[in-house]
Amino acid sequence: MYSPLPPFLIINQSYIHGNGLFSTTVIFPSVDLGITHIHNKQFTDEWIRTPLGGFYNHSETPNCCLIDDTLEDSTPIKRLVTLQHISPNEELTCTYSLYDQNF
Repeated sequence: MYSPLPPFLIINQSYIHGNGLFSTTVIFPSVDLGITHIHNKQFTDEWIRTPLGGFYNHSETPNCCLIDDTLEDSTPIKRLVTLQHISPNEELTCTYSLYDQNF
């Protein structure tokens, strides 16, 4: 059955802004959490956000980062990867770099 998020992540109220992405268990550094964005020139900013990409919040001291990758058909994608140890109930954050934050 399809699940929009890995089984160890949930969406919950954030102290940063609105809702955020939270861990339900320990996650170690360098874990690939999945695809956050898929490149498509037909969409605003040319990126489609996945559910995973739609709920992490910005931080100047993030615990995750986006890495560039491609699908088998060479479509550019972004993946969310942990930078450090993440504790249960900790919010996952990343530095926004794909979008203009002044909208």
